[in-house]
Amino acid sequence: MSDNAIFRAEGLSKTYPGVKANDDISFTVKAGDIHALLGENGAGKSTLVKTIYGLVRPDEGRMWVAGQPHAPTSPSAARAAGVGMVFQHFSLFDAMTVAENIALGLDNPPPRRELSARIATLSEEYGLPLKPNRRIADLSAGERQRVEIIRALLGNPRLLIMDEPTSVLTPQEAEILFATLGKLAAQGTSILYISHKLEEIRAHCDRATILRGGRVIDDLDPRAHSARALAALMVGTEMRLVDRSGRKPGATLLEVRNLSLAPQSVEGTALKSVSLQVRAGEVLVIGGVAGNGQEELLSALSGEIASPPGTVFLEGLDLSRQGPQPRRAAGLLSAPEDRLGHAAVPGFSLTDNALLTAVVRKDLAPGGMIRHRAARDFTRQVIAQFDVRTPGPETAASALSGGNLQKFVIGREVLQAPRVLVVNQPTWGVDAGAAAAIRQALLNLAAAGAGVIVISQDLDELLELGDRFSALNEGRLSAPRDTEGLTLDEIGLLLGGAHGMEAAHVAA
Repeated sequence: MSDNAIFRAEGLSKTYPGVKANDDISFTVKAGDIHALLGENGAGKSTLVKTIYGLVRPDEGRMWVAGQPHAPTSPSAARAAGVGMVFQHFSLFDAMTVAENIALGLDNPPPRRELSARIATLSEEYGLPLKPNRRIADLSAGERQRVEIIRALLGNPRLLIMDEPTSVLTPQEAEILFATLGKLAAQGTSILYISHKLEEIRAHCDRATILRGGRVIDDLDPRAHSARALAALMVGTEMRLVDRSGRKPGATLLEVRNLSLAPQSVEGTALKSVSLQVRAGEVLVIGGVAGNGQEELLSALSGEIASPPGTVFLEGLDLSRQGPQPRRAAGLLSAPEDRLGHAAVPGFSLTDNALLTAVVRKDLAPGGMIRHRAARDFTRQVIAQFDVRTPGPETAASALSGGNLQKFVIGREVLQAPRVLVVNQPTWGVDAGAAAAIRQALLNLAAAGAGVIVISQDLDELLELGDRFSALNEGRLSAPRDTEGLTLDEIGLLLGGAHGMEAAHVAA
């Protein structure tokens, strides 16, 4: 093992029933390097990092950390060897505070007051502010990601594994995170970094190991290759560009009139006189920094939160006081940001998860009797048309990789032929190929005459998909702007709350 290698793997293999997740994987991470691990969903990345972190035992192969043999039987053993990990899916207890959750992730937590002080200090130092006494249930997805990052950094790891850490961070927050990673790398900490944001990889990573079908395809300097070339290596073929043609906005389908809602929790965001219209064949995109009312807006549109009378109309029908199923029956469907726990029940099979939202529009339980075969057939249709990598429809949702579960969630809604579909963070944590497929599916849905609302923090995604753009800031929605000709500087001002004269001045 070379003297400057923090981690080395040699011949790692792991087989599950029906699939070889890792096949003879060998690679090295040097001290102080930010080393990317790339691959499409299902390429074997999750199995590999879980092996390094002690969650999976390999069938074959060996590992070393800082020159010492590394064969952890648990995450605790991995942490003791100097390996930390930030997971893509949050492992947090909603009813507990930030400090309590972080304490659970430390093997020898200090007294609570001391821990809270360390959390506050570290979070401010790294530009990811957190209040130790806030409940997890009251945090946005971006704030929950901060908890995971701070918890990992408190362990002072030699090798820090980060699985999609910027998926729910704003560009500004991501830059702060990378500044932090740069400091850690300068001190000799190695970062094993998983991300599907290829420009992010090219800008910040020293090396990249590319997996395809469970095997190492290449090990290279990502800065020497275009994002398109990296994507082609990941998927084994040239990437297709998203096709925006075939859409002509028609009549108004969804109208929201001066919707105001009180915060749904102590730390929640109130919606303040939100008004919007979505036309047939149109994609309305809504941007916003995490915690500015995105979840509340989706809940109000989906029916999870009842709205005041006369505020939510679908094709002239007042749905304001209707719950989720009546709204679905009318054609207003949604896909929330949190795919594992909100959009899908982790322990349920894919078939049962499909049944939960498609029971009305696919007539899966006439007279209260479940049509199991029809539910399985619909699930197979979603799996096939959206290329969901899974053994079959009876697989538990929790067994899917994040990207494959996201494709399932979006596909499940698209194939119900909604009149209007509202999605929050549709491509969070998915590879370039899957992201393109999801975006194309949304555009195709609009081309078929549906209205689509996309809520996202990915500015490139907003500009790629949207016909019109609005910004959500502190629960207020800006007036829509045509995306054609809209600059990132203008979007940045709108996200910061310049909804009126300032934004108009910039536009001029």
